[in-house]
Amino acid sequence: MNLFRAQVLVCGGVGCSSEGSMDIANALKIELKKHRMENEIELIRIGCLGLCHLGPMLIVFPEGTFYSKISIKDIPEIVEQHLVSGRKVNRLAYYKSFYNYSVRSLEDVEFFNKQTRIALKNCGVIDPENIDEYLAFNGYKALEKALMDMTSEEVTDILKKSGLRGRGGGGFPTGVKWELTAKQVNDQKYMICNADEGDPGAFMDRSILEGDPHSVIEAMAIGGYAIGANEGYIYIRAEYPLAVERLKLAIKQAEEYGLLGENILGTGFDFKISIRLGAGAFVCGEETALINSIEGKRGMPNPKPPFPAQSGLWRKPTVINNVETYANIPQIILNGPEWFSNIGTEKSKGTKVFALGGKITNTGLIEVPMGITLREVIYDIGGGIPNEKKFKAVQTGGPSGGCITTENLDTPIDYDTLSALGSMMGSGGMIVLDEDNCMVDVAKFYLDFIKDESCGKCTPCRVGTKRMLEILEKITKGEGTMEDLDRLEYLAKQVKSISLCGLGQTAPNPVLSTLKYFKDEYIAHIVDKKCPAGVCQELVQYVINSSECKGCSICARQCPVNAISGEIRHPYTIDMEKCIKCGACVAKCPFKAIERR
Repeated sequence: MNLFRAQVLVCGGVGCSSEGSMDIANALKIELKKHRMENEIELIRIGCLGLCHLGPMLIVFPEGTFYSKISIKDIPEIVEQHLVSGRKVNRLAYYKSFYNYSVRSLEDVEFFNKQTRIALKNCGVIDPENIDEYLAFNGYKALEKALMDMTSEEVTDILKKSGLRGRGGGGFPTGVKWELTAKQVNDQKYMICNADEGDPGAFMDRSILEGDPHSVIEAMAIGGYAIGANEGYIYIRAEYPLAVERLKLAIKQAEEYGLLGENILGTGFDFKISIRLGAGAFVCGEETALINSIEGKRGMPNPKPPFPAQSGLWRKPTVINNVETYANIPQIILNGPEWFSNIGTEKSKGTKVFALGGKITNTGLIEVPMGITLREVIYDIGGGIPNEKKFKAVQTGGPSGGCITTENLDTPIDYDTLSALGSMMGSGGMIVLDEDNCMVDVAKFYLDFIKDESCGKCTPCRVGTKRMLEILEKITKGEGTMEDLDRLEYLAKQVKSISLCGLGQTAPNPVLSTLKYFKDEYIAHIVDKKCPAGVCQELVQYVINSSECKGCSICARQCPVNAISGEIRHPYTIDMEKCIKCGACVAKCPFKAIERR
């Protein structure tokens, strides 16, 4: 076994990967080899740290120096100055960490001050491709405890007492679901992990699978023991190649260590896990559609009852939980139900992982206790709205959720309060909007997504979402009427009440919440033929301020349709009939003489 004098952890999360962290890791390998240090310095590509706005990142241990926003050209300096000479490169060090640019643990970074990491406990801390590192952090101890010291009923009872609710959107009590399935008498039962995360801007489950795949595998095995299942499936979209690769490796390693397969830990309990790739259909996040897809059928929901706990995969009793739900379970088994239930609120126990994005300073992945307020998340953790813009709303729950406004910023985040505001917890997407966002356009964006993702099985969703989108498009073009507004609201309520599955039942939420809180913006589009945020292109007008225009002709030369005319050193004008509202003139005017109205 090689003993390294230092470790370099390179973040391989979604954000950092998109910024080139893989190239940085390769550059590090080359540079270390150049200095003949490849046997002295261990290079590890970890999962998502959550600090996506600081990527790409790397941490050097044992010092714990945290480098952020690095590029390939910085690698020679880091290697020569820090790893060879022992001097930190202060210009690249994250200045908000303690201990003179060092990070003894993630809690030393103020971004994590109000976070509580349970599901994300190992993400960004261990090498996800090395089972020994997971074992070193008490990995598979929960499985050992369940198999050696507990009955299957005791396992289920712990989950019930913990108050853990499903983190995939519905919020159904996990222990109750397991208990219902365990009570079914059948020769075969199944555990399924729903990793088909499809919300725009959501990457919670993906990050857990990329950063800590063994936590999910361990939890599924515990679940198999609890309900009497010997087989499990992880349903994951093929769009997540790194997560799939690491899952395959983790399953292989667990089998080699006797933690999956036959006679696990010599207890006589058998459990195997297979991976099924999805094609990226949003509707397959609904459990019966997911089951149909695993069975090789088209991903379409079935009416319930029967519920999967009674008749699921191949008509056998089946438990379906999402990635985040599973990631909590080993810690609950190890630490006890009271430990978990003491976190959060009376009806929403534990923590919740959110993908924080949009108009926010600190974008990234966070895990916070249930009951924390939206204000704390947006301003204390998220760092507030950039460029001194005003907060307008936050969209929670993805395309199935709704918008929450300034007056409700002090709302505690839990299942019930978000639902009461016309939104939902959902899987954990949280998109912050500022004064430059048009709320009619936001509703249109989500309806456009939902319309394309509808499986088409039921008429209310298949046709209703399309009709709602048509009305929204009409309004954003300035062609809407007040009668359209009434029709939109009526249609949204009908689609919500009579659609077959959760996709259709929640599809109108963005429309209903924006109508509730931002009806004045809808009216401005209809009556005044103006978009207050200046987003809806058909309603935008560009006007040259004659007192500011110097007659330089730059705008006229940039216009692709020759809509701008005038004489040199005299104010120019824009022909509104010809103008295609591309904004090229505004971008190029050196005197800021063109106004967008």
